[in-house]
Amino acid sequence: MKAVPQSAPTLVETVAAVITERIDGRQLMPGARLPSVRAFAEAMGVSKSTVVEAYDRLGAEGAIVARRGSGFYVAGKLRPLCLKAVGPQLDRAVDPLWITRQSMQAGSDLVMPGSGWLPPAWMPDEAVRRGLRQLARGAEANLVAHDQPLGFPPLRAQIARRLAEKGVEAGADQVVLVDSATQALDLLCRFLLEPGDTVLVDDPCYFNYHALLRAQRARILGVPLTPNGPDLAAFATLLAEHRPRFYVINSALQNPTGSTLSPAVAHRILKLAEAHDTLIIEDDIFGDFESEPSPRLAGFDGLERVIQIGSFSKTLSAAIRCGFIALRDDWVEPLVDLKLAMSLGNSHLSASLMHCLLTDGTYRRHLADVREKLGRAMAPALRQLEGCGLKAWLEPSGGFFLWMRLPDGLDSADVARCALARGLVLAPGGAFSPSSLSNRFLRFNVAQCADPRMVPLLKAALAECAAVRPLPATRGHVPGASSDV
Repeated sequence: MKAVPQSAPTLVETVAAVITERIDGRQLMPGARLPSVRAFAEAMGVSKSTVVEAYDRLGAEGAIVARRGSGFYVAGKLRPLCLKAVGPQLDRAVDPLWITRQSMQAGSDLVMPGSGWLPPAWMPDEAVRRGLRQLARGAEANLVAHDQPLGFPPLRAQIARRLAEKGVEAGADQVVLVDSATQALDLLCRFLLEPGDTVLVDDPCYFNYHALLRAQRARILGVPLTPNGPDLAAFATLLAEHRPRFYVINSALQNPTGSTLSPAVAHRILKLAEAHDTLIIEDDIFGDFESEPSPRLAGFDGLERVIQIGSFSKTLSAAIRCGFIALRDDWVEPLVDLKLAMSLGNSHLSASLMHCLLTDGTYRRHLADVREKLGRAMAPALRQLEGCGLKAWLEPSGGFFLWMRLPDGLDSADVARCALARGLVLAPGGAFSPSSLSNRFLRFNVAQCADPRMVPLLKAALAECAAVRPLPATRGHVPGASSDV
């Protein structure tokens, strides 16, 4: 039986779909006023009658309401969250969660230089097994009950000591244990945000920030990134114009670029945040990959305006769900109450195991080994990628990410699709950015670049995209952007 070809959407359907996507993605919140018919018609390049009909259809569906003499508004009830409406809408195949889906579903036959974690062979599997056996033999081990509200005290004390080594002074009672850095950020969003609040993130930044913040009904604005941190002029303008509730940042070995804050930029960030009454959430999940600690905003600030979060999933094991939040004294109790309401606490078994691995020297030895391996892997990976025609935005001081610019005319989503068809999982730059600045970039994990299949597969994908769909060389460029990320 012959398939019936699907007709292209009408102009009315296209306009209605644009509004629906903005509502689903929490860009338009309940009660928000829609653009006037005239303004939206001009923006979409359609007639006013087309917009009127689209608004009428959405009104009939209950998505928007008309107020006489005032205009059209988003209906009062929230629509169910649609995460595929989050961020740059490349398509369902390559959205902000595409990298996670492909990497976590991947089998051993796939090459994964776009993944965000170390190879299993690099992880201390036997040491983790040994730690589990040690816990199981302990007569006083708590293997069945809930943990204390703040979390396992010995681990909190150990984390506080580790924070002090990076210049962050925090007592053990200022450390709250959670099951991951993602849970930490989710908990802080629930603690600090009201629907519609503005949040700043780096552009580009970890793609899951976008999905998580949309789920919390936040309005997300990107701060262009430079090799030394955020573009300070753009940061100051966004603070003054939008009064964001907080700014989420990786100070050390930023994901995806590998950049690290300079002391001067860190100082200026804190001064600007103080002037505009903006909080900072410092995600330090990659900080342990540094041989020497770089400046920490939480260290300069003393946890007054900065909250630091972290976990051990990238450095030790994704299966040991263990993270933390370090914050000011007077916020600990209400945050712990919220934590208990949301999850009844964190995993005591994971916390106990993590404490065991920290105190028996496993973690220290493992980090030293991983840093050495990453140091040896960085230069060869960079040479391989440059041999494919890519160019590094910067050469990081450590960690495992390279932010590589594609040859002119290529789009990262197209390259990622072509590569996946060949068994190569890449991390397209558009997934890391709410703007189009990153469409010309791919993130690479140097620890996953040693597979001899990577270069031939990548070259084939690049060649196919160059032949099939060349794009204008200026696509994604924003004149005057200092970082050109």
